Amino acid sequence: MNKETYMHRYMDALLTGDRHVCREVIEDVLHNNNASIIGVYSDIIWPMMLEIDRLYREDKITSVQEHLATRINRTIVDQLQNKLPKQAATAKKVIVCSSSKEICELGAQMVTDMFESAGWNVRFIGGGLTNDDILTYVNEFGPDVLVVYGTEPSDTPQVRNIIDRVREVNAWPNMKIMLCGGVFGRAEGLWEEIGADLYAPTPSKAVELASAQNETVEPVRTINRRKRKYQQTEKSKKE
Repeated sequence: MNKETYMHRYMDALLTGDRHVCREVIEDVLHNNNASIIGVYSDIIWPMMLEIDRLYREDKITSVQEHLATRINRTIVDQLQNKLPKQAATAKKVIVCSSSKEICELGAQMVTDMFESAGWNVRFIGGGLTNDDILTYVNEFGPDVLVVYGTEPSDTPQVRNIIDRVREVNAWPNMKIMLCGGVFGRAEGLWEEIGADLYAPTPSKAVELASAQNETVEPVRTINRRKRKYQQTEKSKKE
């Protein structure tokens, strides 16, 4: 059975709420295709989660189907979490938060699991917290990276506010703010426009980018360059 067949079978089971078949597909992938747990995260659950979100936003599936699929995926992630490979512990710390939407918490949980697998000291605080709550905990825990996962367009001002607050207070000058999933994956360049340091399209990329921060130069940013070019053009017109 090829990957496409597995994906179709898994999606059909998600949308009908068939937990047994979903578990069966994952077991087949692991045992008959010699896939790794990370491979299941990256190649099946993550893309299926994004596809469920897309179908729901486009009104192609019902709210019940979205809830069934998300909860099944989260159950499977819970079962696989302890089977992820564990790298040696590092001194690096990360806080992961998200919007309170169920599918966003699932994505944030997967990001958390991958950081933990990579040896990071991780705190997953989920969604439903105020910016003051988050900033207070950042002050207590002192992370190297704050990951904000999966917001809706209506939540973007709140994310911008927390970034502005961090910059204004400057209590954590070495902390990077990373955005992942949700509207940031659909609106190109939005993460730059609201002032984040990093954007990661997948959990694996999130760990890769965060781990490289002490080893590489700052990421190339394009938004400020575009703004400067626009300002220079306007100045030339006036002259």
